Amino acid sequence: MKQKFTVRQIVFSGIAIALAIVIATYVKFKGPFWFNGGSITLFSMLLITLIGYWYGPVVGLIGALAYAVLQFITGPYVLSPLQVALDYPLAFGALGLSGFFWKAKNGMIKGYIAGVLGRLFFHCVSGVIFYTEYVGNFGDDALAIWGSILYNMSYIIPEAILTIILISLPPVKKGLNTIKQMALGNAG
Repeated sequence: MKQKFTVRQIVFSGIAIALAIVIATYVKFKGPFWFNGGSITLFSMLLITLIGYWYGPVVGLIGALAYAVLQFITGPYVLSPLQVALDYPLAFGALGLSGFFWKAKNGMIKGYIAGVLGRLFFHCVSGVIFYTEYVGNFGDDALAIWGSILYNMSYIIPEAILTIILISLPPVKKGLNTIKQMALGNAG
């Protein structure tokens, strides 16, 4: 079955992606220990997961991949082709996993968590591959593995916690549901 995209889907997705790019570029906290990329933004991952929450997995994954391409264009960090694949289309594309929860009870929170954990997974794999390539024994490999996990968790998890708190607040939850209805064309 061929997926047809509506003008509404393209417009709402485009607005979410544009806002996420602006936030990821200009509204971020970049600590001194995040020297290889990474920063806490003001809810940019939420905006991308909203696309899946509104329209399901196909549109959610396509929107997240579009965001990944724009992330790469606006601020590439390139070490190798494998690292680029893991850190951009796979990691940011994983935010589109939110679409698998679009009809679930508490789907926004479940989808957001799934997308964030997917992103974290791919960034960690990228870091493990990169850092273990330059060390040569099991002890140092273990250190590189834990270093990658802790490094990536240090900026992804704080933003995720703040976002989950935000989207759990009743007025925000109500607002997100209203926006979903608008995105679906069901608003009165």
